[in-house]
Amino acid sequence: MSSYGFVSRSLYQSSKALVLILSFILISVSFSEGGRTPVRAKNGMVSSASRLASEVGVETLKQGGNAVDAAVATAFALAVTWPSAGNIGGGGFLVYHGDDGHATTFDFREKAPLAASESMYLGVDGRVINNSNHIGMLAIGVPGTVAGLYKAHQELGSLPWEDLVAPAVALARDGIPINYSLQIGFARSANRFRQYPSSAEKFFRADGSLYELGDTWLQPDLSHTLELIQNNGRDGFYKGENAKKLADFMAANGGMITEEDLEIYEAVEREPIRGTYRGYEIVSMPPPSSGGTALVQMLNILEGYDLASLGHNSADYLHVLTEAMRRAYADRAEHLGDPDFNESMPLDRLMDKEYAAGLRASIDMDEKSVSSPSEFAQAYESEETTHFSVVDKDGNMVSLTYTLEFGYGSAIVAEGAGYLLNNELGDFNAVPGLTDIRGNIGTAPNLVAAEKRPLSSMTPTIVALNGRPLFATGSPGGKTIINTVMQTILNIIDHGFNIAESIEAPRIHHQWLPDFTSIESSGFSPDTLRLYADKGHNTSERGSQGAAMGVYFNREEGLFEGSADSRRGDGAGVGY
Repeated sequence: MSSYGFVSRSLYQSSKALVLILSFILISVSFSEGGRTPVRAKNGMVSSASRLASEVGVETLKQGGNAVDAAVATAFALAVTWPSAGNIGGGGFLVYHGDDGHATTFDFREKAPLAASESMYLGVDGRVINNSNHIGMLAIGVPGTVAGLYKAHQELGSLPWEDLVAPAVALARDGIPINYSLQIGFARSANRFRQYPSSAEKFFRADGSLYELGDTWLQPDLSHTLELIQNNGRDGFYKGENAKKLADFMAANGGMITEEDLEIYEAVEREPIRGTYRGYEIVSMPPPSSGGTALVQMLNILEGYDLASLGHNSADYLHVLTEAMRRAYADRAEHLGDPDFNESMPLDRLMDKEYAAGLRASIDMDEKSVSSPSEFAQAYESEETTHFSVVDKDGNMVSLTYTLEFGYGSAIVAEGAGYLLNNELGDFNAVPGLTDIRGNIGTAPNLVAAEKRPLSSMTPTIVALNGRPLFATGSPGGKTIINTVMQTILNIIDHGFNIAESIEAPRIHHQWLPDFTSIESSGFSPDTLRLYADKGHNTSERGSQGAAMGVYFNREEGLFEGSADSRRGDGAGVGY
C-alpha cells in the first residue's frame, strides 16, 4: 500500500515530469504489483502492464471520468511507458459493459492497405519471400488504435478528449525513468532497432549506447504526435501533418500505406459475442477477433463437466480443458475471419450448446483425440500484446487488448513521428491453400485482401451476473490468449478463486496443431503430468503463459478488487 498525489489538468500540462508529480502525497491510492492477494479499493480500479499507466487511469477516475475515459487515458499512457505493445501505431479491441446492462465493443484492428493482395508476399515458387509478411514494410497494417479510442470516447466518454491525452503528452515530453523492463527490452531488440535510423534515434542514447537503469527517456517526436491527437482528435493522426509524414515515410521505404489509406480507416462498433456459463453471462469480442467465439464454444463444452470435483489442474481437469481447446481451435481456423469479408461465418452454430454437447460426446476421458494436419493447423501469432482492465465507481467496466504484433511491432519507428509501427499483416494466411503440420494455414476466411482486418486471438472479456458486470479479464499471448482468459474465468466460477489467485494460477495451452500442450514449468506436479501423459498427451514446458490483468466488483463488500499478473512487466493494479 502506498500513497500518490492528485494530479490536476494544469499539473499535467506543466513542465515538470508527471512521474515526479506523482510522488506528492495528498490522496491515498492503493496498488499491487502482482501476487495472490488482490488490491482493494472503494472508488475504482485499473490493472495494466505499467504502474505509471495504471496511475494515469486512476487519476482520470478521480477527476470524475468513467471507465471509458480511464481506458483512453491508460491506453495513450501505455503508448509511452510500454512501447513493446502499448501503441498508437497498432490496433486492438475494447469491450464495454455498463452497470445499467448496456454492453458493446469497439473493433480497431489494423487493416490491409488498398494496395494489398492475397499473393503480395509470394515469390514465383509460391512461397513467402524472406518472411516479408512478418518483417519489413510490407507487414505494416493501417493503424487503428487512435480511431478506436476516439470512437469509444465519442460514444461513451464523459471528460474532454484533450484532458485524456494530456498525461501521455507530458510523459513523452518530460521523460520517464528507464526501468528493468524497458532496459532489457531495448537490449534484446537492439539489433532490430539498428536496422532503421528512425528507430535507433528513439531507442539509443545520443552516442549510440543503450539506455541504463535510472536514465530518463525523452520522446519528443512522440510527444508532438500526441499533441496533434490531443488537439485534433482522430484527425490528428489520420489527416494532416502526421498522415503526410507517415505516408511519405512509407513511400520512401517500400511500404504501401498512403494518405488515402489513413483517411478512410474507420473503427467499428460491433455487437458483442454473448454466451452463458453456469448462469454467468460472458460478454466478449466478435470477429475479426476469434477470441469471443472460441471462448464461448469451450465454456459450452466444459459446462457439461463437474470441474470442481475433478480438482483444479488435476490430470483429468487438464485433459478435458485440452480436448475443449483442441476442438475450438480447429473450428477457429476453418471458419473465422473479418466479418466484413465473410458474411457466412457460422457463429451461432459454433456457440450453440447442442453443438458443444456433440463435441463433448466425442471426448474420451482416458485417451486424447488425434489432431490431423489434414484439418487445420494454426499460423504463428506473436505473444507480445498488452491488456488492461478498468472499473469505475459506478461499476462500469472496460476490458481492452491492443498490440503491435511482435514485441515492438515491426521495430520501425515512423520517421519524425516517434511511434512504432505494427507488423500485424503477418496474422493473415500468407499462402492460399497451404495448411500443414508445421503451422502454415491457408484457409480462405483469413487470406489477405485490401481493407481487410486479419484474424486475431485477442479476447477482452467481461463476465456479468444478472445483467451487471462482475469482473473483466484479458491477456496478451498470441494464440494462448483465448485459453488464458478461459482459465481465469474457470478459476473464479468453478474453483472460487479471487481475481488475483485466478490470474496467478498455473496455465496450459493447446491449439489443435502442433499437437502438444504447452505447460508452465514448475506449475504442475510430476505425478499430475505423468497421469496426463498416460492419456497420450505430449507436453512442452514454457516459462510463462500470458500476463492477465483483471478487475472484480465485490458487491457484497462494496469493494473493487484488481490484480496485475506477476508474469510480465512492471504491471500494477491501482485503485483509490
